[in-house]
Amino acid sequence: MPKFDAEQARFNMVEQQIRPWEILDQKVLDLMSSVPREHFVPKDYYMQAFTGVNIPLTHGQMMMSPVVEARLLQSLMISPDDTVLEIGTGSGYLTALLAKAAKFVDSIDIYKDFVWDAKYKLNSLNIKNVSFEIGNAIDNWNYDTSYDLIVFTGGLTKLDPEFKQRLNIGGSLFAIIGQEPIMQAHIINRITETNFESETLFETSLPLLLGQATTSFEF
Repeated sequence: MPKFDAEQARFNMVEQQIRPWEILDQKVLDLMSSVPREHFVPKDYYMQAFTGVNIPLTHGQMMMSPVVEARLLQSLMISPDDTVLEIGTGSGYLTALLAKAAKFVDSIDIYKDFVWDAKYKLNSLNIKNVSFEIGNAIDNWNYDTSYDLIVFTGGLTKLDPEFKQRLNIGGSLFAIIGQEPIMQAHIINRITETNFESETLFETSLPLLLGQATTSFEF
């Protein structure tokens, strides 16, 4: 059996999956090419690290497919001066991508093993501009800090309006909202103190973040 070539697989992922899905931002393509995705997938799924599927994690969660991760990054138009709130650390791969593109990332997850594993993996890659916290940001929103970008890495049935208020003016929020099997990815931009714009990007499906009710969705 031929030896698995991670570098070639990563190149194929970018050129054959990501670029054809209208992801042409070179900064995003470079990010996806530079961060070792295989470092973050569960051991049993190592050979599927670069395939175009959601990869199962423990606790019933999923690692987004590469094209969704890339589309997310492109929609946020991340600046090196941006501060980011990531709700749902998960595997830590998206955390690493965000941290490589932004100034600083606060990442929170309710599962301590996700947080510990992600912290270890990012440290091993010398990614230091991330603060990790164990907690439930969905039900206990008790932060006074505002952010340039807010990212939800799991599904929502609805978006608490309080999260939009945590955006700095000019900031953006990414969320996948709805109910499986069909959910929609949204980008919400804060234009002024009271004015927000929302755009539906694409359809996808992810497990709900813990604490989400199975009610009709809204944002």
